Parts: sequence; C-alpha cells; structure tokens
Amino acid sequence: MNTMSLALAITVVVFFGHIGDSEGGDLRKNFYKSACPLAEEIVQNITWKHVASNSALPAKFLRMHFHDCFVRGCDGSVLLDSTANNKAEKAAVPNQSLTGFDVIDEIKEKLEETCPCVVSCADIVALAARDSVSFQFQKSMWEVLTGRRDGRISRQSEALSNIPSPFFNFTSLKQSFANKSLTLHDLVVLSGGHTIGVGHCNFFSNRLYNFTGKGDQDPSLNPTYASQLKAQCKTLSDTTTTVAMDPGSSLSFDSHYYTALNQKQGLFQSDAALLTDEESSKIVDELVDQDSFFTEFGQSMKRMGAVEVLTGSDGEIRKKCNVIN
Repeated sequence: MNTMSLALAITVVVFFGHIGDSEGGDLRKNFYKSACPLAEEIVQNITWKHVASNSALPAKFLRMHFHDCFVRGCDGSVLLDSTANNKAEKAAVPNQSLTGFDVIDEIKEKLEETCPCVVSCADIVALAARDSVSFQFQKSMWEVLTGRRDGRISRQSEALSNIPSPFFNFTSLKQSFANKSLTLHDLVVLSGGHTIGVGHCNFFSNRLYNFTGKGDQDPSLNPTYASQLKAQCKTLSDTTTTVAMDPGSSLSFDSHYYTALNQKQGLFQSDAALLTDEESSKIVDELVDQDSFFTEFGQSMKRMGAVEVLTGSDGEIRKKCNVIN
C-alpha cells in the first residue's frame, strides 16, 4: 500500500470511528452477557412487578430517562441527590415531580447482590424505561443497547438549561433536540411519549387564561377541549392539579397522541408547536398509524439513549444510584 492509500485508509477508519462514537460508541446488545447474565432479566422482573400495581410508572420512567439523557447525556446524573455543597438535577423544577427512584434503588440493590459493581445506574434507567412501557404488551417494545457508565456530576442549573420546556415554540424545541444531535423526526417521534402520563396545570394554564398576557385563550387550542381543561384547572396558579396528557388514552401506550394533536388537543404549548411547521406536521400525520409509531419510537429511543454516553473507563459504576462512589 502506498503512502497516499495508507493515509486515505486511516482517514476512513478515523471518520467512521467518529460516526460510531456519535451513535453510542461502545454501547452494544447484551453488554452484560458474561459479567452479569441475569442483569436484564432482573431489571424487567422488578420493573414489571411495580408497574403491575402502579400504572403511572411507565410515563414516570420514560420521563426520567429523557431528562437524564438531555443533561450530560445518559449517565444516571438525574438520580444523584443534592449535597451540602451542590444542588443536583433532582432539585430543578422540571425534575421535582419525577418519581420511581425507589424502584431504581430496588433494582440496583438486587443487581449489587447478584453481581457487585457491574451494572450501571444509567443502564438501569434506560432498561426500566423500555420495560415499564413494554409491560402493557408483555414483550420488549424496542432494543436497548447497554454499556453506559455513571457520571459523577449533577447540577440543578444544567437541568434548567438543557431540558426542553413545555412552553417552547417550534424553533426552540428543534434547537434543543439538535443540541443533542437529535433530528426534527426524533423530536416529533419522542413527543409521542406524551401518549401516557399527566401534566400539572401550571405548565399549560396560561393557554387557558392568559396566553398573550391579556387574559386570553390560546386560539390554537380546541375550544371544547379548553373548556374541559378549565373545569379541571380553575386558576392560572394551580400547581397541584394534574391532567391527562393524552385525553381518553393516558394509560395506554399507543399513537392516539397524534390523533388528539390533529384535533388541536395537544396539552402543552410544545405539543401544539409540532403543528406549526409543515415538515413536522407531516410527520405527525404519518405517526397516527400505530405500527409506524411503534417502529419509529423504538429507533428514536435508541438514538436518544446513546446521547453523550460515558463508556469504557469513563465515569464509574455506582454502588448506590443516588450517591457517587
């Protein structure tokens, strides 16, 4: 091989190596097959046990995984507790309503008994998100590559600046996802996670009572739906009442979110924003088909689960998910 050919070959290897890194680097299927062969079974069994008695958990775990990945990548930083010297991500407003940490702790405890210091908390969150949603179907709904390691830094300020806001318009949403190397398509697909779960009134009541600061209602909101929301959220400042994000289908993981969206029944401003762009609106129409949604959701979750991951010798494997070693 001459010098030029060798240089070209090295360039190709380096280039494709970087592509691999951007898609998750060392994450792979069955990462724990040798070191902890029962790892994924343990995560699924404990997750399914809890979801069987708490149908709200799938939405909670999806949100936990999403909020984890958008701050310092999918590194389990959302699980860390605040300390005397540091306010952690948990303390940030978008994360104050997160729950399910006790289930993550139970899974971690069992894994530490079975194979100490092997399975990361970041992988537990990714697997629990998939398994909690999959309980409804009694089968795995998407592939989760594993091999993430746990981060050692968690800052309240970074959660506030990185997690997309329910008040975002389309431009802000698109930029927020682009900052994580996620596409417009990923934005629309992952917004479909709102097909399960609830939202607090104060994150959308401005659309009911004071949209432009003049005591008005958001004209893009279905008037009948708005009346129903007003019956539940009676004031602009209600911070305790919650409302189903997908009216009539909030406990079933399906494509109904997109049907509701097309009927102008997107709960948050960030939901309604998906219809303000021609390309985005077209993707919404495509995802009304449930098979398409399931396929695309799995692929986008795989991409999101690879955002800025720590692998190899980076980070650590926490012994407890809420504190660094």
